[in-house]
Amino acid sequence: MADQKVWIVTGASRGIGRAIAEQALAAGDRVAIFARSDSIEDLARELGDACLACRTDVCDTASVQASVDRVIAHWGRIDVLVNNAGLHRGGRIGRISAEDWDAVLATNLKGAVNVIRAADPHLQSGAAILNVGAVVGFRGFPGDSAYAASKAGLSGLTRALAIEYAARDIRVNLVIPGLVLTEMTGGLSEKALEGMRKTIPLGRYGRAEEVAEVAFWVANSTYMTGAFIPADGGLMSSFGVPG
Repeated sequence: MADQKVWIVTGASRGIGRAIAEQALAAGDRVAIFARSDSIEDLARELGDACLACRTDVCDTASVQASVDRVIAHWGRIDVLVNNAGLHRGGRIGRISAEDWDAVLATNLKGAVNVIRAADPHLQSGAAILNVGAVVGFRGFPGDSAYAASKAGLSGLTRALAIEYAARDIRVNLVIPGLVLTEMTGGLSEKALEGMRKTIPLGRYGRAEEVAEVAFWVANSTYMTGAFIPADGGLMSSFGVPG
């Protein structure tokens, strides 16, 4: 169908990325799922014929270029690019290793740049870039400096590129998920999870599907660019005090 959009979703093997891919597929669009996971081919088969698996390491420019080239060979264009691939390594600034710090920045910030640069020649008027940020990119959290810095960088990148791409009628926005239970939060203790839950005004964790609904709406909003859209249960608006 001519009105089917072509999406690239990075970090799409699980969590929010998978939910965004499923949301786009449910709308009748076509989706290339980028991930390092060995199971990415199985997931594409599960999601159906409109899904293309591209095993991709966003930190590796050759890997990214090969995957983007595959999407173009398969479908000829890119309408929506979602930079969701993420890595979390915690630790206070004096304790986190240089290797972990670099890995977080390389995945969360430079990885997004790598994908955007590879996709750039194929982005036509009306296309959209959607970056997936985090509340910690705006609010401090102890022991999370690497992740916070990477996500804050992504917010700055979003606003700069929104201006750069405006003349080409390409929109660039940031979705800010709150506390969503995914595999990335699986290492947190029950005590930590309960403590964080109490800071959310809506009083509960979000679901990946709820973030995906917001992401899909933002990607299709034709007069929105340079915007930061929270899907966080009110967390960004509060002082950490429940309602």
